[in-house]
Amino acid sequence: MITALLRRLGQTVFVLFGISALVFCVFFATPGADPTARIAGRNASPQTMEKVRKEYGFDRPLPVQYATMMKKLFITRDLASYVDRGELVVPEIARAAPVTLSLVCGAALIWVVASIAMGTLAAAMKGTWVDRGLMMLGLIGISMPVFWLGQVANLITQSRYHDTWLFSWVPGLGYVPFTESPLGWFKALVIPWVVLAVMFIGIYSRVLRADLVALAGEDFMRTARAKGLSPTRVLLRHGLRTSMVTFVSLFGLDFAQLVGGGALLTEVVFGLPGVGRLTYQALTNLDLPLIMATVMYSAVFVVLANAVVDSVYLLLDPRVRDAR
Repeated sequence: MITALLRRLGQTVFVLFGISALVFCVFFATPGADPTARIAGRNASPQTMEKVRKEYGFDRPLPVQYATMMKKLFITRDLASYVDRGELVVPEIARAAPVTLSLVCGAALIWVVASIAMGTLAAAMKGTWVDRGLMMLGLIGISMPVFWLGQVANLITQSRYHDTWLFSWVPGLGYVPFTESPLGWFKALVIPWVVLAVMFIGIYSRVLRADLVALAGEDFMRTARAKGLSPTRVLLRHGLRTSMVTFVSLFGLDFAQLVGGGALLTEVVFGLPGVGRLTYQALTNLDLPLIMATVMYSAVFVVLANAVVDSVYLLLDPRVRDAR
């Protein structure tokens, strides 16, 4: 098992190197384009252009440019945005990351608990009106775009019914740090949590229900029932644990993608200053250093999440350990 983990760690480092080289080439090594002008921004003075060219080594060979960029991004962390008056991009991402983590972690807790409950109940009552009703609710959740649902939630809680007793506690759009006010932090995020979680509840509950129904006819499930175990114990102890392999795989990728900026629409709709909104602003302003930094931030999270998912596989499924 240790050998498999070390091998996976080596693969992770290699993939991160490949992604960093690819991102650098896309943004700064495109033929016919001057990366100096891209970084310096529109209408930059000749003095600024010369400063950027020397600072980033654009007058030197391409490998040196790559090494300089990665050093500025990961070691010295002094990669600057000239579009944003010389603001350092790594501290900007560091300030935005806790907002995104707060949003995604809360939503993940909701969708994991709700989808496991819905999927397991639907599988246990397969073919009944409860099963059909739960799966219909899941399909409705999948069908509602997050930006539309967020706008509807704002219309209800911030405008139309904000003065009623039901939503008078909802604060204005924005973010309150947990260290400043835990209650204010919760109030500011509870509506975005629910909005972001709705789609994933529908997806995960339907996937889990399908896996549990498919596993019901497997030999190990029939053996457990033949031993006299109750249907509930067979479903929860044997079926649910086996189905968690698919569940964990989906969760790892979705969680990393959201933390890496995939919650952009939710953050924009609710005015949350997270990584997704930061990426949106960088794309709007064509802020190349900030775009590259957020892309690398997202890539690192996705790759590390894949490594963690593979490690969890080793614990959940003994066959994976044997195969390695």
